[in-house]
Amino acid sequence: MSDKKVFVVFGATGTQGGSVINSVLSDPAAAQEFRIRGITRDPSKPNAQALAARGVECVAGEIGDKASLTKAITGAHSVYAVTNYWEKMDQKLEFEQGKNIADICKETGVQHLIWSGLFNVTKLSNGKYPNVYHFDSKANIESYIREIGVPSSTFMPGFYMSNLETMLKPSPQPPHAYTLALPMPPSTPIPFFDAAADTGKFVKAMLTKRDKVLGKRVYAATEYYTAVDVPKIFSEVKKEAGKGASFVTIDKDTYKKELTGAGMPEFAAQEMYENMAFMDEFGYYGKESLDWSHSVRFWLTCRSRVLT
Repeated sequence: MSDKKVFVVFGATGTQGGSVINSVLSDPAAAQEFRIRGITRDPSKPNAQALAARGVECVAGEIGDKASLTKAITGAHSVYAVTNYWEKMDQKLEFEQGKNIADICKETGVQHLIWSGLFNVTKLSNGKYPNVYHFDSKANIESYIREIGVPSSTFMPGFYMSNLETMLKPSPQPPHAYTLALPMPPSTPIPFFDAAADTGKFVKAMLTKRDKVLGKRVYAATEYYTAVDVPKIFSEVKKEAGKGASFVTIDKDTYKKELTGAGMPEFAAQEMYENMAFMDEFGYYGKESLDWSHSVRFWLTCRSRVLT
């Protein structure tokens, strides 16, 4: 319908963007209020075509090209924006990409930019951990968005549960029990998050409750679990494979050697080490509670009950 608000979703065929689109389309009230414009590099690809078949307007957009961004964003009421640092591992490039999105949102009068951001670890740690670039660049973009006055809120994803698929490894020694080995104490609180299942739940609530979240950060995580909890849960879920699963604290050099041995550049290995190390000392979310962020999802539940 022409009177629907246009909701632009970047990374439409990716994990976060795809989750957002699925969540909005599966909610009759949200789908009635918003028409989705999915931004992807190539709308002709099968994943984009599948979205188009569900009523999504798939538009080509390149975040390094302001002309294509203008076309993609013009007419939008709300925008969900996410960038991928790990594609090029370039902090300055990621900032420019986010800045481009923010500038076009400002120019075209977007009413709500939902930015997928993270904390500035350099500031959070008082300079102790200055190399967690994929956090800092997103935080700098958030600051820029606020500086230029774009109406916005920040969606902050937690630690991806999917990362555990590569982190939990069977020991080379019999009985080959799975081990989670990280450079952090066993008691380190980690805010876990299922990107595919949960991104859309939080973002849809932010989208439909704009006035309650403007200027705020939403911490998107299911719960805080300690590092030692992870293998315990794994052993409960995978009763056979998880027998004897455990957590081991390893030192910085051992951790970095494992990463560089798998082909990761030295600077990225240092970044990942600092990413793990800062969580115990300073907290993934600065040691803040998840309660208010969970209440955002509660608002959505209440809204659905009222409308049904």
